Amino acid sequence: MQEIGFVVFPEFQVMGFTAITAFEVANLIAGEPFYEVTLLSENGGPVRSSAGFNVETTAFGERSFDTLFIGAGHELHPASPKLIDYIRRAMTASQRIAAPCIGAFSLAEAGLLDGRRVSTHWQFAPELQARFPSLKVEQDRIYITDGPIWTSAGMTATIDLALAMIEHDLGVEVARSVARKLVVYHRRTGGQSQFSALLELDPKSDRIQNALHYAKAHLRNELSVEELAEVARLSPRQFSRAFRAETGQSPAKAIEQLRVEAARELIGDGRHSMDEIAGETGFADRERMRRAFLRVLGQPPQSIRRHARAVAQAAA
Repeated sequence: MQEIGFVVFPEFQVMGFTAITAFEVANLIAGEPFYEVTLLSENGGPVRSSAGFNVETTAFGERSFDTLFIGAGHELHPASPKLIDYIRRAMTASQRIAAPCIGAFSLAEAGLLDGRRVSTHWQFAPELQARFPSLKVEQDRIYITDGPIWTSAGMTATIDLALAMIEHDLGVEVARSVARKLVVYHRRTGGQSQFSALLELDPKSDRIQNALHYAKAHLRNELSVEELAEVARLSPRQFSRAFRAETGQSPAKAIEQLRVEAARELIGDGRHSMDEIAGETGFADRERMRRAFLRVLGQPPQSIRRHARAVAQAAA
């Protein structure tokens, strides 16, 4: 049995509750109540969420939990002395402490993150680094495990954090089953970027959106302008003009970004050779992939693989 304490406070952001749903589904798939979640707050009783509804909580006490989750809100507020004290006590009593999104600020205020690698929502990463210079904030990571401390980006990254915990506790097959039940991609690797190429390109028309979604699903294809134009139901000339007008990039550059993003994810997964990844993502060979990585990310695929392996070894 894994006992999880989930700390909330007035105006907490409810997206963090997706982690609780992941643990609930894990119990169903495991066929036994492996996880038990208790909602905690300073004074107990009803606590109002940012969405306007209340949840019933238990007050901080002497009870310890295997995992302590620190919730997050939309805005930064200093952690109360009572919460700081509770977090510090949990450091010696809990197996792991997790802080999605800006919950990392509470851990930093409690002194738990000094010298550690940490992730948070990209919007707050610069402030976290500025306020706590002893931390190693990696703002482009979905989640990071550094010893007993688990931190993640905001919003949906909480699901990835919970799936990583489930995989650690119950194995990869249970985690995959939970992901399927939640109708999400089997967890993104921690090293995957918080930024999506599709979101960054942000095309306005359905035609260009459809072409990009087609490209992402068919990266092994040549993905010539003619092929994409056919999907968009435009002539190649019209497509190129419309694509650049809506995204600010050429189709070739955008496809390269999509390929690098997909390849980076596979590299972080650690289960494929560089040749396999190059073929799977449409680069044809390792050298073309290497040059694309240098253009888009400023570092070769081998550096990303070494970093991913070092992180995995540290987590183990």
